[in-house]
Amino acid sequence: MNTQATFARTTLAALLLASTGLAGAAGEPVIGLITKTETNPFFVKMKEGAAAEAKAKGAKLLSGAGKADGDNAGQVTAMENMIAGGAKTILITPSDSKAIVPAIKKAQAKGVMVIALDSPTDPADATDALFATDNYKAGVLIGQYAKAALGGKPAKIATLDLFPGHPVGAQRHNGFLKGFGLAAPDAKSNDLGTAAEVVCMADSFGDRAKGQTAMENCLQKNPDINLVYTINEPAAAGAFKALKTAGKDKGVVIVSVDGGCDGVKDVAAGVIAATSQQYPLKMASMGVAAGVEYAKSGKKVAGYTDTGVTLIAGKPLAGIESKDTKVGTELCWGKK
Repeated sequence: MNTQATFARTTLAALLLASTGLAGAAGEPVIGLITKTETNPFFVKMKEGAAAEAKAKGAKLLSGAGKADGDNAGQVTAMENMIAGGAKTILITPSDSKAIVPAIKKAQAKGVMVIALDSPTDPADATDALFATDNYKAGVLIGQYAKAALGGKPAKIATLDLFPGHPVGAQRHNGFLKGFGLAAPDAKSNDLGTAAEVVCMADSFGDRAKGQTAMENCLQKNPDINLVYTINEPAAAGAFKALKTAGKDKGVVIVSVDGGCDGVKDVAAGVIAATSQQYPLKMASMGVAAGVEYAKSGKKVAGYTDTGVTLIAGKPLAGIESKDTKVGTELCWGKK
């Protein structure tokens, strides 16, 4: 018996119950939200959006998360606790798109509607519905901007990715290659495309410290990198710190995805050249609204709903449609 794993599960359950309670009042819809982590600003804002919508709709929100991106066991435990707590709808951003599927099937067999937010499962139809950014398009937009920003100079690209096999990581990476004009797998592939122009590929797990380390390693392999694609803005901030320490921050274009409030500030400051902005508040509020409707009428949502993406750029470039950081600040995370 793995006592450490048992302790971790017990602790997670206790935290969940202490912070959210088991179930709502009689007749009050109970909805669960499971994010990849508690600390990533994207998921913090998603939780805020879900909580606000639940309050407005008269629903009870249960929340949980993995310890880090990729923590499937933590997400499974959270799901089990939520079902025990009376949740009839569970919203989840899957940490492991394949490993979470059996737990989702068990939940659905008990009459629970499961909606993926931001990240699809593998296969995508394992959940009842998906509310998410078109991550491939998000990648295409920053790839097109990066191509224009280099102004015809030969590209030496570093990609700071999520981790192998995750649909969101693959879609953003491959979309970036496509937008840049390189050969790339299509949006259905979970394999990362490669090209001669990509001189370094490293996993950042969407983390600032890991992004910095990944960039440092890439610079050791090829000190002449002039373009950096990052899976998200924390990874971009880490990459910039590594570049600045190496005295190379002025000659490298960094592009990213998220469009969070801090990320838009980094675009305004010139840390990031452009970012594809997505809207986690919208994803969360739509998920909660769907859960309330399911509780009232028994009607489930189905299929994919595109929650939108906008290119936010520090400088407008000819032929590239973008919005400035003022607009990016007004829209960051989906706030009104």
